[in-house]
Amino acid sequence: MPPIPFDWHVFVAALAKITFAYALAIPTGWWREREGHAVGIRTFPIVAMASCGYMMAFNDVKGVDGQTMNSHILQGLVAGIGFVGGGAIVRDGTNVRGTATAASIWNTGAIGAAVAMGHNEIAVILAVLNIFTLEAFMKVKKRLDTEAVERADG
Repeated sequence: MPPIPFDWHVFVAALAKITFAYALAIPTGWWREREGHAVGIRTFPIVAMASCGYMMAFNDVKGVDGQTMNSHILQGLVAGIGFVGGGAIVRDGTNVRGTATAASIWNTGAIGAAVAMGHNEIAVILAVLNIFTLEAFMKVKKRLDTEAVERADG
């Protein structure tokens, strides 16, 4: 049986990209966990890591144009992660919960894909803006929700 080829340089480069995507998603997962959400510290890094891995694993498929392959992989990721995020949305009568979680899951997939494609700047911007949005607008959301309940009761 011939030896299985293993390129340490490729391994280290892949490890660096996947670890970077993973690390960028940890703050979102930590924030969600801290706020008591069911989807948190484990889910977000895994979504980023998997998205990065899918993009990297199929980047060099022989006989297929790289742009076409990336397009197909991205289409599948967007749909698949959207499906996972959709599972986080819960409707309870007229109330809907989980939309920020779903959007954050979708964003985390984009972070992983951006890292895989070498767009680290985009990945960092997405990660920072996701945390900023969750943190900065939480008080605003709570105030607006309270006002809406008061109007409904009033």
